[in-house]
Order: sequence, then C-alpha cells, then structure tokens
Amino acid sequence: ICAIMGVVSQSPAPATPQQTAPVRPKRPGVSTPGVKVPVTKLKPDAVFSLPGVPDWLAIDEHVWVSNSPKNTVHRLDPKTNTVAATIQVGMHPCSGLAVGFGSLWVPNCGDKTGGKSVMRVSLKDGKVEATLPFEVPESEGGLATGAGSVWVMTDKSGTLTRIDPATNKAVAEIYVAPGSYAVAFGEDAVWVTSTEKNVLTRVTSRTNVVEETIPVGPRPRFLAVGEGSVWTINQGDGSISRVDVKANKVVATVAAGIPGQGGEVGVGGGAGWVA
Repeated sequence: ICAIMGVVSQSPAPATPQQTAPVRPKRPGVSTPGVKVPVTKLKPDAVFSLPGVPDWLAIDEHVWVSNSPKNTVHRLDPKTNTVAATIQVGMHPCSGLAVGFGSLWVPNCGDKTGGKSVMRVSLKDGKVEATLPFEVPESEGGLATGAGSVWVMTDKSGTLTRIDPATNKAVAEIYVAPGSYAVAFGEDAVWVTSTEKNVLTRVTSRTNVVEETIPVGPRPRFLAVGEGSVWTINQGDGSISRVDVKANKVVATVAAGIPGQGGEVGVGGGAGWVA
C-alpha cells in the first residue's frame, strides 16, 4: 500500500517463521484409534443428486429432506433409491422436520419481510394440508411429535407450544428456559435444551408441567432420547452429556470433539450416534 501511494519507507524486517505461519486451530473430533472413521472410508449404497443445500431429515417409510434455498422438501424412496417427489413448501424451511399423524411438519424461517410458519404436508400425496401461524425462533433447532401432539419452540424467550393435530391449533404454552430451540420426545416427556442457560428441561406431557431443569454441558443444542437417557450435543466444548431419565441428572460426559454450530445426535442399535 505504501508503494502505491508513493510513500518512501524503510523495508520491514524479515518476518519470523511465527509471523508467516499462522497457528492452525485444532481439528475437531477424537483421536482414539478406531473411534473416528474417515468419511472417505464409508461406501454409500446410493447417492442422491439434490441441487441446493439439503439439510434437515425426517424418516418414516421414506426419507424427507429439506432444502432451504429451493424452498422445497424432497421425498426419497429407499427401496428404489430415487427422488420420489419434490414438494414446494414455505420460504426457507429450517429448524428440523418431524413426522407424525399422517403428516410431515415443516418449520419455515421466512425472511426479514415475513413468511415464518409451520407447514403441514400430507405423507400420502405430498400436498400442503395447512399453514400454521407459528414462528420458530432459530434456524438451528427442532420440533417433535408425541403424546398426540406436535411440540415446537415459538419464541426466544422460552415458549414451548403444544399443537393439537386434530385442529392445528395451540392447546398449551409451557414456559421453559430462554434461548431454547431444540425439542425431542421420549419417556412420556418433552425434552428441551437451552443454549443460553446450559440446561435441559423436562416437561411432563400428561400435565404440561416442567418437571426438572437439569444442568448439562455448555451451550447444548441438538438432542436425542434412547437407551434410558437423553443425549445432548454441547456446542460450547464439543462434548455430549448423557442424562439418566430416572435420576434426571448427567451420568456421563463424552468428549466428542465437535464444538461449534451444527451437529446431530441419534440413538439406536444399543448405542448413541453423533455427526
């Protein structure tokens, strides 16, 4: 810049190796042999071409994939390994997908001008059955079905809304910790993580009452229920908290090495799984 401006200056001293080679951040993941499997070693049974940004998944007899830039949801047929349908939904589908009551439930984040909603799509024919006037507070979250209801966070202050699929209307609002975005159902309860307060909230589905507020790892977000536990991904330090559903407390902390945004956790086959 000095040369371009015609300013004469002395040549700077040669840079030291420390100045020319920035320190690389530590790679995420764990280094224990046999635990971390490189993606290059995984052999897919099928590859689907979905232009855009395929993101959230829900699974029943088909696999449903949201695509925010295209404002669509794709229905994949696992029997034929084909894209069976591409369904136009609301603006920027986000914050999870859920299957239940003969429908796919799709939150839409919209944009600055509006368009936020929860859309109900028929699993049978892919037609939009209803557009519900509920706003999800974050694009990175999740909703759940269970106990005859759909459960979704509808503001950043901590409102968990219970929707009756028979009427598509809210039948209860439960106030949990602020900064709660992701929801899961299991063990006759609704589980919600608060990224802001570092807690997991347990809501009894029979009474809509907050039963416990359980401290977990820093900045928990995504979660799953299974094997007698709730598993939370803690984005603050990349760990996973395992919460015993009988004791309502953390019984294990797993160093998974996945800090930052994103991530997903599931339970099956006698184990917990994380991506």
